Amino acid sequence: MSLDPSVPPPPGTAPRPLIVTGDPLLLEDLLRLAAAAGSEPEVAVDVGAAVASWRSAPLVLVGADRVAEAARRELPRRPGVVVAGFDPVDPGVWRPALALRAEQVALLPDGESWLTDRLADAIDGPQAAGRVVCVLGGRGGAGASTLAAALAVTAASRHVRTALVDGDPLGGGLDLLLGEEQAEGLRWPDLAATRCRVTATALSRAVPRFGPLSLISWDRGRVLHVPPEVLSATLTGARRGHDLVVVDLPRRHPDPTVEAALAAGGPVLVVVPADVRSVAAAGRVVATLADQPNDRWLVVRGPSPSDLAPEVIANTLGIPLLGAVRPEPRRAARQDWGEPPGIGRRSPLAGLCGRFLDSLALGVAA
Repeated sequence: MSLDPSVPPPPGTAPRPLIVTGDPLLLEDLLRLAAAAGSEPEVAVDVGAAVASWRSAPLVLVGADRVAEAARRELPRRPGVVVAGFDPVDPGVWRPALALRAEQVALLPDGESWLTDRLADAIDGPQAAGRVVCVLGGRGGAGASTLAAALAVTAASRHVRTALVDGDPLGGGLDLLLGEEQAEGLRWPDLAATRCRVTATALSRAVPRFGPLSLISWDRGRVLHVPPEVLSATLTGARRGHDLVVVDLPRRHPDPTVEAALAAGGPVLVVVPADVRSVAAAGRVVATLADQPNDRWLVVRGPSPSDLAPEVIANTLGIPLLGAVRPEPRRAARQDWGEPPGIGRRSPLAGLCGRFLDSLALGVAA
């Protein structure tokens, strides 16, 4: 697989919500919330101008100043109608809102957060959430980032829409591991600065993308923290826009990245080198997952003839063995040349990733 940043995202435009209001102050606020949700809505100043798009818009926001007019017009019944106004609202708004079968009367400013989320949901559409796979090192330098990148690259080579999420701000950046540190697109510090809901469409367009693979990476800057709400929203957007989301988890605990990723309920691959000290460290890491319902699988790096057997490590840690990956002597040199891990049919790492993806029924081998 070649990581080609010139490959554009799939064609298509995001659906446009419809705003129906003649109140300039309300319109200004609704446009601001739509922008935060990543949408440029259609605007109708009266109900007559809204008729053409009434059925097709994914969401209709009817201003409190136009709700009585909309009810009188006896417009076709449809889901996804929200009445918006300022608090306090005229009590006369509620009866026509019921006549329109509005799902909510959203009063600003208290209802801003809910309304932004509702706009984002309308833009993303009824997409199923993708599978989440977490990769965690049993100790520092175990090779978790390499496995996470290889799993994402292998999935993308099977034409699976994949997001690779860098969860470790101290890891140097997965874009560097993929040999794509110069690729254009937003990194975590840029996403942290937005502090708004991240839709699947907006996320796909904003981050570095290589065919079916999207990358959400740290950079080499000084910012090492993402607000939990931005982190959670970004992971949600990644799931809604991809079939598979691979998260390279940090080892520190507790951590908002770990909590948000594990909340998706997907499996956790724990990478452990086949030596005694690494197994001892991995025991403490595995213990932090004891209260989590996620399935856990062991990936052993090695072993050499003098190392512990993979089955012994699995029994010691109490988690099932997914597989062992023998060392690739030229892997470090190829990585320095910018070759992503998991490239090549003869790569043991690619083989392990392929078998795991088969177990998830994700994609077919190219």
